Amino acid sequence: MPENPAGVASDDGDALVARLDLIESQPLAERAEAYAQLHESLQARLEGSDRRGGN
Repeated sequence: MPENPAGVASDDGDALVARLDLIESQPLAERAEAYAQLHESLQARLEGSDRRGGN
């Protein structure tokens, strides 16, 4: 994996872990909705990356 001088990949990973921690602390019904929103967000990001040629 190429190095990212701005540290964006690391920041994204840290943000994801923080978001997952927050989701896990919620009651079950809210957790299910939060995971669905996270899934949609990640899917949109991946699909956008595909359209721009990856990376």
